[in-house]
Formats: sequence, C-alpha cells, structure tokens
Amino acid sequence: QVQLVESGGGLVQAGGSLRLSCAASGYIFRINVMGWYRQAPGKQRELVTVITNGNITNYADSVKGRFTISRDNAKNTVYLQMSSLKPEDTGVYYCNARLAVAAKSLLNDYWGQGTQVTVSS
Repeated sequence: QVQLVESGGGLVQAGGSLRLSCAASGYIFRINVMGWYRQAPGKQRELVTVITNGNITNYADSVKGRFTISRDNAKNTVYLQMSSLKPEDTGVYYCNARLAVAAKSLLNDYWGQGTQVTVSS
C-alpha cells in the first residue's frame, strides 16, 4: 500500500513564504512524476507544478517565478517552496505521485490527503 503524507501548510500573510513537503511510502518500485495540485473553494483542482525523476519541471503560469519544486529521490519526497504568496494562492494543496509498485506494474496516480494553505491580505 502506498501513502503520501503532506506537511507544511498554514496561515501566512501576503508576501510571505511557506514550504510544503510530501513523503511517499509503502510498496514503491519507481516514481516517475511528483507534483502539487491545489483546489480553492468553489473551484476545480488545478495543477501547480510537477517534476519528473529527471528533474524536469513544469509550472502553472500563475506561480512561475514564485514557487519552486524539488525532490529527493532517495527519500521519495517532493518539496514546494512558495514565496511572494498572494491571497489567490489560498486553497488545499494536494501532493501527487505517478508511480509503479513493481517492475512490471502499470503507473498509477496516488494522492495525499491535502494540506491547507491560507494567505491573508
């Protein structure tokens, strides 16, 4: 069984910073992509950023230049450094991992439980 556990959310003033972490554990053979998504109240979940196991990254236009994703493959952990936060960054942030649990198994998506980020104006 695979688990993704997030940490690091909280309340911060506009212009501040937060760092999120997400650790994957369990029966993991290979993690291809890890990423962060967020969901604001009344809105659909949206991509924030992803990183491949080759450290290729992709960011939503709304966070480019402010957020930085990184990963530690040895620890199956992904990080999200968020700076210059804005009220519109408020939402529940979900960690995602696309991984295989065995050498010949298909890749599947796994999700964390979510962590709340609130940016006050």
